[in-house]
Amino acid sequence: MTVDAGERKKSKSGPPRPPRGRRLRLPRPRTLILSGIALLLLGAGAVWLLYGSQWLRAERVTTAGTEVLTPAQVRAAAAVPVGAPMISVDTDAIADRLRRKLPRIDSVDVARSWPHGIALKVTERKPVLIVKNGESVSNSGKFVEVDVKGARFATVSKAPQGVPRLELTPDQSGAAASLRRFGTDALVRVAVRVAGDLPPAVARDTRAVKVRSYDSVSLDLSGGRTVAWGSGEKGGMKATTLVALMKAAPKARHFDVSVPTAPASSGS
Repeated sequence: MTVDAGERKKSKSGPPRPPRGRRLRLPRPRTLILSGIALLLLGAGAVWLLYGSQWLRAERVTTAGTEVLTPAQVRAAAAVPVGAPMISVDTDAIADRLRRKLPRIDSVDVARSWPHGIALKVTERKPVLIVKNGESVSNSGKFVEVDVKGARFATVSKAPQGVPRLELTPDQSGAAASLRRFGTDALVRVAVRVAGDLPPAVARDTRAVKVRSYDSVSLDLSGGRTVAWGSGEKGGMKATTLVALMKAAPKARHFDVSVPTAPASSGS
């Protein structure tokens, strides 16, 4: 049996051989060493830039949000380490220091302003009531400001305009019982709650918030007018009722919203 030349050539060559795989080339030790040195130098340079260089130092302190406080007072209380590396300035410690040294500050935001600034943004407390020093009339002539949270945050020699005075009357039996049961702070919180519920027009005319007991709060308004408010409950409803009552009886001298569903007015 003869095999032609074409078949002999085909059988000799056989099936095609698979391509040889490429070898994985590992980096040479010298390359690894050089890469490690480069990373080490880069890290050292970054550390020097942040801590050792003069390029990223705290040099400027700015303030915002002050009203009663002055920027100089805020900067002094903050005690920012001017000249220190920016990265090492403890912003949380600065914020804690400001709140501790300046109780008038309600909240504060301390931020780095790269490359050289530290920004202090404060929010001051707003007084909603003033209390004669010691909650009773004294000869000191000083007043304590109370904010909407009931915090007593500042003592001032002159009562701020437009802020009603808080008067507690513990000499009466009802107030004495309330003081024993709830404590002075609880009664102050009731007064603060009432002051916070007052409509703006009424708040501007309010001269004093009087607390005789936990359930007996009254207001002294300008022009000799008075309001029997009752307890601190249902403040929103009482405020709405009081506004409507004042419109209905503009010449009245006394208003009673202690029971807001049955208000009353009297005098002229």
